[in-house]
Amino acid sequence: MAIAGASVEQTSQGSRPALAVLESFDGLGAGMAAGPGANDPPAPRNPSDNSLAVSPNHIFQVVNSQLAIFTKKGARYDTTGRTLYGPVSTNTIFAGFGGVCEARPNGDAVVRYDQLAGRWLVVMPIFRPTVFDRDRSGPGQPAKPGEAGRPGRAGRPGPPPPLPAAQPGQAAPPQPADGTYAMCYAVSAGEDPLGPYYRYAFERPLFPDYPRPAIWPDGYYVATSTGDEVIQKHACVVERAKMLGGQPAREQCIVIDGVNFLNNADIDGRGLPPAGAPNVMMAAGGAQLRKILGDDGIAVWKFHVDWKDPARTKVTGPEKIAVAPYRYLCGGQLTNCVTQPGTDRRLDAQGDKIMQRLVYRNTGGHESIVAVHSVDTGAGGGGVRWYELRIDQHRGVHLHQQGTYAPDRFYRWMASPAMDRRGNIAIGYSFGGAPNYPGQRLAARLATDPPGMLTFRETVLVEGQASQSVTRWEDYTQTAMDPVDDCTIWYVGDYIKADAGQARYSTRIGSFRLPGCR
Repeated sequence: MAIAGASVEQTSQGSRPALAVLESFDGLGAGMAAGPGANDPPAPRNPSDNSLAVSPNHIFQVVNSQLAIFTKKGARYDTTGRTLYGPVSTNTIFAGFGGVCEARPNGDAVVRYDQLAGRWLVVMPIFRPTVFDRDRSGPGQPAKPGEAGRPGRAGRPGPPPPLPAAQPGQAAPPQPADGTYAMCYAVSAGEDPLGPYYRYAFERPLFPDYPRPAIWPDGYYVATSTGDEVIQKHACVVERAKMLGGQPAREQCIVIDGVNFLNNADIDGRGLPPAGAPNVMMAAGGAQLRKILGDDGIAVWKFHVDWKDPARTKVTGPEKIAVAPYRYLCGGQLTNCVTQPGTDRRLDAQGDKIMQRLVYRNTGGHESIVAVHSVDTGAGGGGVRWYELRIDQHRGVHLHQQGTYAPDRFYRWMASPAMDRRGNIAIGYSFGGAPNYPGQRLAARLATDPPGMLTFRETVLVEGQASQSVTRWEDYTQTAMDPVDDCTIWYVGDYIKADAGQARYSTRIGSFRLPGCR
């Protein structure tokens, strides 16, 4: 039986030599030694939810409830990968702020580097329902929807207070059934990832799962998912300009029903969209909860925020962009199909999602967006479906090229793309399928190469050494562009070490550069 989208499958590797690995070191996870400031954070959780950001001198990694900061070779340091801070629990970034952001080392935290301003952004959701103070006057209390959040006193990361423990023989106190949630933001006051930071908290009436922030000139956009059993998303944006100045700032949110996992366009490079251009959001078609496990289109929305008159803030769409048909790898999320050697345990692929990041690049000649997701392939494994879309002068979004990277019968999934300043594309992804242990690889193309083809042979960042004993794998990997040259591409993903225990992952951080980009 013919597989959906077979016409765009790339069934062999490219003919160009594999890209060299420029830097490679282990980040958070099994085997990482404690560095300065380490505070015995909660053990790494499955799935890892890898997040990575780089500045001219630093590498900042967040993995769920842990963070660490490393050196980056350049003007300040003579080596890459030395631990400057951590591992510490993610709520250390909110030490001294007060409230739930300081008190709870929540998972799903994400870091970005805003190279337009030379600042760091850390976003951390609060998943436990909480009854907040009625007047919100206490330290760290989240702003009510529509009200400005107070940044509080700028502070540096430090030891958070311990979580209250139940007394011996007593159960932990019950959580309030009628509480709400919150989203915590930390924006650095300068380029130093060790702070100080302006910290903010905003109440969220909906469960704020899986935040995926994006940098845009008029705001920090953060889409979240209401839950795995609800086809509903929360599209939010916070007041970037005010946050950069440590001033009271607002968050605006719009509920979007009946849609898949949303991602907002995230700027790479210093080329800006036209003034006032709305942010672009995308999602895969289909609906796993309705047993629609594929589609022949990608859904696009435009998110326009108005800070002077919030009543004029709006999301328009969806518009369907026709693409080659596809079927979700593994049938979607929280399933499993990726085989491993020596075990019957198979891994989840999150096949229903456009993955982080949705990359925006203005090269000066055109505006591009690069998107990826994981799909079934003709050989019976998993492949990376990728798209380059272009934005025209009227802000219309059009498909420019597409391909499915599936050079053999194995699995490539949970990808993350990047586009350098020359318009070259690189895509990092998990690689596996028995007899291969799960690890991390990367493939790439030049802007001048034939459409739909990744022309560089696969680069191996790290080979897996063992199988994982639990189903959930990562949830996502992530790329980050180096702001020094706007050519070097950083990438992070998981693997299992042979001596680490099958449920304990390690992460590998590496960098690459395509020829001709300097």
